[in-house]
Amino acid sequence: MMLYFKVVNHLLSVGQIEVLGVSSASMLQVGDTDNVNLYSMFDTPPESVIVGPIAPFPLPEEESSGTFGGS
Repeated sequence: MMLYFKVVNHLLSVGQIEVLGVSSASMLQVGDTDNVNLYSMFDTPPESVIVGPIAPFPLPEEESSGTFGGS
């Protein structure tokens, strides 16, 4: 099965990218790409994998002010 996906970004300009976190299945792509090949690799023993909710990353302004989650 082939998936064909065409995106045309006219006059796209990226000035800065800030990444707060990366999930276990993610891809960050900036620029042109002709082909994307997807692979799956798992080299961690199943007993060491944590499955469940994780704490969210604080927003950048919360980090710098020292407050978290309150008003």
